[in-house]
Amino acid sequence: MRIEHGCAGQVTPVTSHHVVSYFSPGKHQNQLTIHHDLHPQDCTLFSLSFLYPAYPPQSRTRPVWSALARARFSSTAPKNTTLKERLAELIPLELENVKRVRAEHGKKSFGPVIVDQLYGGMRGLPALIWDGSVLDAGYSFPRQNHPGVPGAPSQGPPGGSEPLPEGLFWLLVTGEVPTQEQVTELSKDWAARSAIPEFVEEILDRCPPTLHPMSQFSLAVTALNHNSAFAKAYQDGVSKKEYWGPTFEDSMDLIAKLPNIAGRIYRNVFGQGKLPAIDPAKDYSHNLATLLGFGDNHAFVELMRLYITIHSDHEGGNVSAHTGKLVGSALSDPFLAFAASLNGLAGPLHGLANQEVLIWLSKMQAKIGENASDEAVKEYVWATLKGGQVVPGYGHAVLRKTDPRYTAQREFALKHLPQDPLFKLVGQIYNIVPDILLEAGKAKNPWPNVDAHSGVLLTHYGLTQMQFYTVLFGVSRAFGVAAQLIWDRALGAPLERPKSYSTAAIDKIFKGRD
Repeated sequence: MRIEHGCAGQVTPVTSHHVVSYFSPGKHQNQLTIHHDLHPQDCTLFSLSFLYPAYPPQSRTRPVWSALARARFSSTAPKNTTLKERLAELIPLELENVKRVRAEHGKKSFGPVIVDQLYGGMRGLPALIWDGSVLDAGYSFPRQNHPGVPGAPSQGPPGGSEPLPEGLFWLLVTGEVPTQEQVTELSKDWAARSAIPEFVEEILDRCPPTLHPMSQFSLAVTALNHNSAFAKAYQDGVSKKEYWGPTFEDSMDLIAKLPNIAGRIYRNVFGQGKLPAIDPAKDYSHNLATLLGFGDNHAFVELMRLYITIHSDHEGGNVSAHTGKLVGSALSDPFLAFAASLNGLAGPLHGLANQEVLIWLSKMQAKIGENASDEAVKEYVWATLKGGQVVPGYGHAVLRKTDPRYTAQREFALKHLPQDPLFKLVGQIYNIVPDILLEAGKAKNPWPNVDAHSGVLLTHYGLTQMQFYTVLFGVSRAFGVAAQLIWDRALGAPLERPKSYSTAAIDKIFKGRD
């Protein structure tokens, strides 16, 4: 494995990983650690961690993402193999790896489960296997799903600098960075699979424009079950050991068809005219941008590449990911499982958060005006909190530092829209809100999350229909859910069936105990 670098710093090779030392604009020394474990499907194969000291307030707006953007990652995938062929090679190895881990650690305990966790949404309760990514409260970057790894910029398209979701999907499925040729072939494969059945087109065309785009999205994805390879194979008595094959085919079809579904919904609901055809010579994100009517805007195409990548996977405990895994455990095909994911994503506490951020920013701007003073912003934030509301876009269930997905979007905005009024307001808020939240004692994590920024970027390029934003989130989240569904079927993951208790039962169990 190798990492090339320019002025970012120097590479120090060691036996199991590389450490890149560099300095951020604030002269803080930082390290990018790239772990390279021997097992090809191990979820730490490309574990990425930024280890840097807490920034002083004046440096918070200068994250270290630019250093990563200068990195070029070499391919680790074997040449001349398709994704399915490579997966077939890896499955036996991972079956043995899981067998080993269970033999060595199967009887060990993560620690006690307390009653508050049952009442508190199971926060922090270790209960799932999710191979794509693992969040760590103490690190800035999620393991495995880091947007700098797959296909960007060395494997990105000519003239592009953002990661390609095709490369990310290969990484999520195999734990390996694909070659440029493998990324290109994946783009072509998805383009070839992209057409949706005529009856699904008719279903969408008959939906009233007043039906929420996410309801239409879930409806269309559910209908794709009509042609499910897994459902047919199951009815035909396929061996359990072969479940992963038709699941892979359904997952590939699912991801491939989402741009056509999303584009049709967007144009039907918001009156954007006839849907253009998928271009097999373009990458996935470029085609999605074209279907939405923004394909001629290079910066918007770049935004779609970044957006899909950073929203694709965020470990398995969030509502959409866990729902997909849960429904899939019943051997529902990937279309039914992901439709359930979408219904969870549509909730205000999950995928609608970026809309709430944008509404809050717009109301603030309308009240205090553009280029408002820091004092005016502080007063508005305090008024929000004293009014019994939260500051949208701040805090995270796991992370205890600035969400790296926020950082990625901020770097994009600094490059492409540094003078945008809403972006400038977002940056101003970033310098102000954390200290206020800490002072108010309102958050364990006072730092911004991914939703604090995404709506502003989309609005800048003219995609102002906020009801549609969660559809884009849904297109992205399919990558992580699909990758896990494939591995769940390959590893023979069982039906999920946790134990539940009533309040009366808990009271009876612990009554009289200290």
